[in-house]
Amino acid sequence: MVATLLHFVPAQMWLITPEFILRLLAEGLLIGLIYSLMALGLTLIFSVLGIVSFSHGEFYMIGGYVVYLFLQKFQNSLPRALTGIGALLAAMLVTFAIGVVFERLFLQPMARGEVDRPNEYAILTTFGLAFFLQYLMLGLMGPFPKKARRFFDLPVFDAGLIQATKASLKIGNITLGAGRLIAGLIALLALLAMLYFMFKTWTGRALQATSQDRQAAAVVGINPMNMNTLAFGLGAMLAGLAGAVLVSVYSWVPWVGVIASSKSFVIIVLGGMGSIPGSLLGGLIIGVVESLGTGLFPDPVRAQAYRDVFGLVIFALVLLVKPTGLFGRKL
Repeated sequence: MVATLLHFVPAQMWLITPEFILRLLAEGLLIGLIYSLMALGLTLIFSVLGIVSFSHGEFYMIGGYVVYLFLQKFQNSLPRALTGIGALLAAMLVTFAIGVVFERLFLQPMARGEVDRPNEYAILTTFGLAFFLQYLMLGLMGPFPKKARRFFDLPVFDAGLIQATKASLKIGNITLGAGRLIAGLIALLALLAMLYFMFKTWTGRALQATSQDRQAAAVVGINPMNMNTLAFGLGAMLAGLAGAVLVSVYSWVPWVGVIASSKSFVIIVLGGMGSIPGSLLGGLIIGVVESLGTGLFPDPVRAQAYRDVFGLVIFALVLLVKPTGLFGRKL
């Protein structure tokens, strides 16, 4: 009887150890930082402009392709570290510039009251930008997957419990790949820089003031139109940076931003629309839940197919308890 029951227990269930759980948690936190970076950009756009950008995922896609092209062009003419830094800066500048130009040309008329139905207009224009960027990159880069080489190496050392090679970091029996580890660390630094910018600089406080009361902000000398442009540009740049750090981890195709965009929507609703702490915590929660759900699911063949489902289950449960999200407020 016992032998019969054991026959139906998946073999990988016997491989679950504390080290395995810790590795899943670490990987979930690393990818959660990327999710938080994406969601923070979308939150910034929503809180200042009052719209949801349906082109957010395409900026993520553009950032990855900029890094890929930059590395292809300069990988043999510049030192490896400088090439990586230059690629990330190029991705940030390109996505920021596209966001600024788009906001000035297509969203400013809405802010000036020149559009009769601004909500529908914002949906159509951002959807239009998403299709334009997606099919532009499809024409330029083709439909076949691209993947950039790892643009930073880890320092090699052996400190007993902690060991590192160029391609991985090992802490005890837990091994983390350099690509995801570096992507998570860059995302963490970017998040800290954005939090400092938002809460410790005059421009960041001006963005917050505009999001809370545009008329009061204008009275004290803040130009709401400029804040709109800056918010959309920064939001696009954060999405581009998220894609830039992951293009060496995942294969890149022109429609890769569709999934990233939908995940960002889930995170900002989970954390509370317009809430910066909510977007940060929501991204970490979704990352950890997806990692644990995929790693612990009894059938490894189906686990990846169900990856998005695990996060959506938590999303639904939280909204059942608190419909406004973790940090949302009733309007």
